Amino acid sequence: MHISGKFVKFLTLLIIIFSVSLTFVSAQKKSKKKVPQGKPVMWEKVNIGKRDLFYGPGGKEMQPDLSKITFIKDEKGGHNKKYRIKDGSGRVWVAKPGTEAKPETASTRLLWALGYKTEINYLVPSLTIPGRGTFQNVRLEARPDNIERLGNWQWKSNPFVGTNEFQGLKIMMVFLHNWDVVDVNNTLLGTQGKNGYELHYIIGDLGGTLGRLGNNNLPLFFRLGRTSGKPTQYAKSILVREVENGKIELSYKGKQRSVFKGITVA
Repeated sequence: MHISGKFVKFLTLLIIIFSVSLTFVSAQKKSKKKVPQGKPVMWEKVNIGKRDLFYGPGGKEMQPDLSKITFIKDEKGGHNKKYRIKDGSGRVWVAKPGTEAKPETASTRLLWALGYKTEINYLVPSLTIPGRGTFQNVRLEARPDNIERLGNWQWKSNPFVGTNEFQGLKIMMVFLHNWDVVDVNNTLLGTQGKNGYELHYIIGDLGGTLGRLGNNNLPLFFRLGRTSGKPTQYAKSILVREVENGKIELSYKGKQRSVFKGITVA
């Protein structure tokens, strides 16, 4: 039997792709941290009227000290360029410049105001990072020593499935018009709480918010037309499409649409 050279090349290419895929999956499994025992927390009851939405979860006391900025390294992962830096007080931050900085900071404030656990972040109008340049509108996200980053959690499998706080988080994702609802943006943080070690289930990336969802629900094409940080477009959005048999159909287009099914009026 004669085997053509083209077929051999094609087969070789398939073997290489398969081998690289196995290596990538294996590396991902090895990189996963073992999650310590702790109390899962997503939301807690708060006095909304006393929450300071200007300074957010870090408060005035954690404001970045911009008197001196030290570049540490480029941050890998995600679609946006990010940098790890140290400020004048010695605190470490991840700087994310660009169009997502404003909507991410604002959306984090709104979730935190309702009692949801979030990142600690601030918006800096202008920031010069030595060796990297000067950037406008930069989100600084804290990396405190007392908070462990333990990986990601899944929308369809977590300790809060079916609970009111989880349903409320889904509603907020549609309210904020977050078109980037994917598991990789869900972050699990470990920290000491009031009653011992806690596991905080948060949305770690809220950059794709406060704009417009895509034009349709077709695979890949749902990306067309979506924006973030566009208040005039966001103002034209709606939250609820209709209510039928006590169930709410939220006005959502894009990834993970099945996540937003089955939410009751209650």
